[in-house]
Amino acid sequence: MMSYETHERLLTVDSLNLQYGDKIILRDINLHVDDIIRPGLQQGQVVALLGLSGSGKTQLFRCISGMQKPTSGQVRINDHKTPVHAGEVGVVQQAYPLLQHRTVWSNLMIAADLHGRKDGKDEAEKFLDRFNLTEKKNAYPLELSGGQRQRIAIIQQLLCSNYFLLMDEPFSGLDLVAKQRVMDTIRTVSTANELNTVIFTTHDLESAVMLADTIWVLGSEKDKPGATVIKQIDLAAMGLAWAPDIEHDPLYWPTVLELRNTFMSL
Repeated sequence: MMSYETHERLLTVDSLNLQYGDKIILRDINLHVDDIIRPGLQQGQVVALLGLSGSGKTQLFRCISGMQKPTSGQVRINDHKTPVHAGEVGVVQQAYPLLQHRTVWSNLMIAADLHGRKDGKDEAEKFLDRFNLTEKKNAYPLELSGGQRQRIAIIQQLLCSNYFLLMDEPFSGLDLVAKQRVMDTIRTVSTANELNTVIFTTHDLESAVMLADTIWVLGSEKDKPGATVIKQIDLAAMGLAWAPDIEHDPLYWPTVLELRNTFMSL
């Protein structure tokens, strides 16, 4: 098992409830993410949020990002006593919205300026180099591949948020090669700074176990309205996080099967 420690709390979801009129959407959500420290390495946090379509994943995402105010409860970043507000957490949607009439560099500078980053130019250069996109600096979004647009959208959000990145279904509709590239991108983000925290939604159970250090499963409990977190799996504690060729680990397939059985029972 790879050695690691957890330090300060980075994200707290405390007794969160969301209700539209008489309809309860989310109920009693209590979650947290702690800073993971691996000796001699920069290691950020990667969380997979799983749930059936319509289970409330998008609403929970919006609450975590600060775009949706819960009916009760709070989402807090780091040790802040006040709730998260829109702009503290980056959100990468499936459409990768970029300004089509602006170059890659211009899109990134707008994001940095909105966040008031004095180091925006230097950080943008570093991210472009890290994602092998320096040569696309002066290109327009329509000149990029889908994977390149996704990486630019990720850089954009990292420049205007505080180490947090939410990704909505990043593997949706991708072939095996494209999926592997996205997984590599998420790993690059998570290891760029030990405070970087990526939370992604997916229906891809195998990729979730391969990539995440923590899994949250959102679902409904019998005879109780609304969705809550019905299962949490600490893959780091199991020795499954960060392992090369993880699919050959004897715990890998039983964990995938456990998740599959959980979904079948929802």
